[in-house]
Amino acid sequence: MAVEEQVRQFIVENFMMGANPGKLKNDDSFLENGIIDSTGVLELVGFIEENLGVSVADEELVPENLNSISNVAAYVRRKKALASEIA
Repeated sequence: MAVEEQVRQFIVENFMMGANPGKLKNDDSFLENGIIDSTGVLELVGFIEENLGVSVADEELVPENLNSISNVAAYVRRKKALASEIA
């Protein structure tokens, strides 16, 4: 399953109780649209680390990495690419 779909499924199941998942676009801001709050960001980080195989450093807890499906997917891909270059 693509990273985008995994993140979408997690967000819909954990934060959008009963909402139509089709309404959530890949570029929709989680924070601006009230989908998740600061505690939700920590849950999202836990999901990323446990399910997507990426360790999130404190300095990477920024909207550019975690505020939309597209941002999370791009962040995960960057981290995995860096890890493969180092290995």
